[in-house]
Amino acid sequence: MAPDGIKYTQEHEWVRRTGDDTARIGITDYAQQQLGDVVFVQLPEVGETVEAGGGIGEVESTKSVSDIYAPLAGEIVARNDKLDQEPELVNSDPFGDGWMIEIKLSDPAAIDGLLSESDYQGIIDQG
Repeated sequence: MAPDGIKYTQEHEWVRRTGDDTARIGITDYAQQQLGDVVFVQLPEVGETVEAGGGIGEVESTKSVSDIYAPLAGEIVARNDKLDQEPELVNSDPFGDGWMIEIKLSDPAAIDGLLSESDYQGIIDQG
């Protein structure tokens, strides 16, 4: 079950506001289940600028390699360095210790345009 206040993308990323103009991003519980055991996570560096929909890294599992996309435009202000040594956190705690990046949003209101939990659940159910 996801914590309250989370928004989603069709590409299975989650976004949670961490401040007025910052948000934390990761992949959803559904996404990590589909991937299987995560063995490597490639993330952008702090200071990089990302565009909404642009690639920001990769998640490698025992099954496949999947791209991670930026749900919103902004500047990377934090990356979860724990994932360098413990990529399995994406599996064990995707909404907590398995977070990936935090960005300073170019347009803080854009987060409101992302999917609600019920909208995202509808996408999964159509699967």
